[in-house]
Amino acid sequence: MHWIHLTDEEQLNQIVSKSQIRPQVIFKHSTRCSISSVALQRLQRVSQPSDIDFYFLDLLSYRNVSNKIAQVFDVPHESPQVIVIRDGKCVYEESHMGISMNEIVAHAHAA
Repeated sequence: MHWIHLTDEEQLNQIVSKSQIRPQVIFKHSTRCSISSVALQRLQRVSQPSDIDFYFLDLLSYRNVSNKIAQVFDVPHESPQVIVIRDGKCVYEESHMGISMNEIVAHAHAA
């Protein structure tokens, strides 16, 4: 998996802009949570679609960015959590063991 590390609130503006062209996905990960580690491993075991950008947020190190994500995309804070952004809006969010690449791709490409 090629992850783009999300470390700064300003990157959220770029994600919104880029989502007008191609889907953007944010994966919020807690290094202290075993469920988060399992969800991460499940994502990393499958092929990454080449037409979707994937961002990785270490929410323990960048809690301020996680809080801003909740505000900008109007989603509750959860961990682990995946958020799919298209046309500047969250079109799908899932957490814990509900996270799967098949669901991410389905929602990223939904009309």
